[in-house]
Amino acid sequence: MSDAQERWGIPGTYVFDLALSRQGYAINKMCNSLKFDENREAFKADEEAYMERYGLSEEQKQAVRERDWLRLTQLGGNLFFFLKLGATLGYGLYTIGAQMRGESYEQFMSTRNVPGAT
Repeated sequence: MSDAQERWGIPGTYVFDLALSRQGYAINKMCNSLKFDENREAFKADEEAYMERYGLSEEQKQAVRERDWLRLTQLGGNLFFFLKLGATLGYGLYTIGAQMRGESYEQFMSTRNVPGAT
């Protein structure tokens, strides 16, 4: 059980509280910077240098390398920020949600109340 799960008593949930906010400051700052086209281009040109520029921990860097959205959450990443990273890399909200739940996109979409979803 993670520290956040222990503090909040909600198994399987990561509450973005002050502790996780502090832990994830670097990843969230980096992700927020991707709202600018020139930063998205710089990230895509050299992900490692871009992550280094923002001082990501090795664990955070590995989560970015693996496109492990759940791990980013566990390390203090906030969905509203790392959606910018996802968009930069071609991952949408539902694709990210599926990966975080350990499901295929199709499995995930079958649980959504979305018109036209299969």
